[in-house]
Amino acid sequence: MNSEELRIGVFDSGLGGLTVVQALSAVIKGAALFYIADTKNAPYGEKTKEQILQYSLDITEYLIQNHQIDALVVACNTATSAAITLLRDKYPELILVGTEPAIKPAIEQTKTGKVGVLATPATLRGDKYQLLVEKLSSIKKVALFEQDCPGLVEHIERGTVESKESISMLEEWLKPMRESDVDTIVLGCTHYPLASTVIKNVMQANVLLLDSSKAIAQRLLTLLLDAGHKNQGKLVSTFYTTGSIDKAFVYRLVKHPIESITL
Repeated sequence: MNSEELRIGVFDSGLGGLTVVQALSAVIKGAALFYIADTKNAPYGEKTKEQILQYSLDITEYLIQNHQIDALVVACNTATSAAITLLRDKYPELILVGTEPAIKPAIEQTKTGKVGVLATPATLRGDKYQLLVEKLSSIKKVALFEQDCPGLVEHIERGTVESKESISMLEEWLKPMRESDVDTIVLGCTHYPLASTVIKNVMQANVLLLDSSKAIAQRLLTLLLDAGHKNQGKLVSTFYTTGSIDKAFVYRLVKHPIESITL
């Protein structure tokens, strides 16, 4: 693999995947990165598995046809749960990395044995999440406090995560965790790190928040190096959206403009 030719696609339903892009930007060099925020169909977490699968296929095909990508990062827990298996089968030539909640490090690092999981409804009810929890339950005995967060993604996308309505929602979801001495919370949606400050304030304690962005970046780097990537030079990023988005907020996060596209 020639570093100058490496092309990476990344997608999510909106702004959440930008947290993954930030982690990728810290370790990946000598590549072109193309990010798609599928805001036309957001939020994925409240769609059916069939809908999410179709969105994922459409975006992957677009990235292959228009940008000739060598690697794909599914920067969305919900899309990973719904589509990663089919994407691997359909596009075996792609280096493919998905996203899954950081349950393992949470189980390993909790001191109280109480771990909270914040995720979309689709992620929590997905087979991939259930199998992950079952597999990791043998590491250490912990109590999991699972909470879906309908509406939180929309608040993050609108930039209203610090509003009274958003804080009230988080208070309702987090109160049982706070009262049960949860000391570690898994942010099971790539959007949720953008709400970290509010989550910590509502918890009123020194709680550890864990997400998957750095692990995703390291996993992709390992696969790229194994494939011969030299990881030298610059990372050039281009950002697209399929619908409306707060472009000023995107620019503040990644210092790049975002273009509109039609899939």
